[in-house]
Amino acid sequence: MDEKVPTNNIIETEIPMGTVHPAALEPYRVRFFVEDEIIQEAEITIGVNHRGIERIMEGLPVQKANSLTEKICGICSNSHIWNSCRTAETGLGIEIPQRGVYIRVIMGELERLHSHFLYLAHGCEVLAHETFSMRIFYLREIIMELLAMVGGNRVQYGCSVLGGVRPRCDLDANKLQRIKDDMDKVEEELTKFADRFTSDPIVMSRITGVGILPQKQAIKLAVTGPSLRATGVARDLRTTMFEYDDFDYNIVTQPDGDVKSNLMVRVLESFESIKIIRQAIANIPEGKVVNHDWEMFDTEINESYIEVPRGTLYHSYGLESGRVRHCVIRTPSMSNIGAMQYAAIGNHITDGQLCIVQCDPCFTCSDRAIEIIRR
Repeated sequence: MDEKVPTNNIIETEIPMGTVHPAALEPYRVRFFVEDEIIQEAEITIGVNHRGIERIMEGLPVQKANSLTEKICGICSNSHIWNSCRTAETGLGIEIPQRGVYIRVIMGELERLHSHFLYLAHGCEVLAHETFSMRIFYLREIIMELLAMVGGNRVQYGCSVLGGVRPRCDLDANKLQRIKDDMDKVEEELTKFADRFTSDPIVMSRITGVGILPQKQAIKLAVTGPSLRATGVARDLRTTMFEYDDFDYNIVTQPDGDVKSNLMVRVLESFESIKIIRQAIANIPEGKVVNHDWEMFDTEINESYIEVPRGTLYHSYGLESGRVRHCVIRTPSMSNIGAMQYAAIGNHITDGQLCIVQCDPCFTCSDRAIEIIRR
């Protein structure tokens, strides 16, 4: 299958889901257009959580604006403040101490683990398999406690600042050892989960061949992150980020673009995150974690792209008298909405929500950043 095409016929049966639905973790509206219980077309509408953070940021001092970006998403709060700081650091030419770079990478990969585990747990809930879901939530709790240890909070850790990371987020020998020990435990339990999950014939029959997104269509729709890699495209922005130059890891892909491929990409990527964290702990340089030796000046629009748990995160803004101007933020889920809609086509209505969940949507994240223009 090269491409899915919505029907041009008039479809009389519409099944609405949302804005509140038991299978959805956040408010959004889905309209399934159905014939003989098979989805012919799907339409997703977001906007319930709109807060216009992009516009709020404009005119704020850059340090305060960076902190505000953490409020965009409770799952990827570290990713947003990291990329926001990175945007200003690019324009101002700020050099980050190597120890600060390594701590940013550790925090980024811990956040990737907790995000992927949340995805897997919620996916198992949608599959009505509470046992698998609780096993993953147990593993995620270990990661959340590590994030709280480093940043002081389970969410919105406030780790990155202009020039590096906050001194309170520095990692002493005891903290590094705890992270190392917990990675061993997480790897062991995740291996057991993966073995049991993939050997369950009922689960495998439920997710194999469901919600297929063809590779050609994924590229055409500008799908990003694990949802793109689940179609066989080996594209990961970490390969272009200088922060990851010192680390050895594999880009995980799966060939089929279905629910099974999406789940397995995130399981296997979790093992790669553990590998990166171990390398960072073993080789973390000595020295300071933040560079204060820089000057503020006006800049043109600066851009930064990084790989976050759901795909490509884009931040851009300029600086004028130390304040943010013309801020634009684009989250991965904004790019992946098309994948969710097309993945549902051709599937039974009972699999509709599963086809959306497989793309790991974070509509709240997208809602809070986008600018709504009324004409």
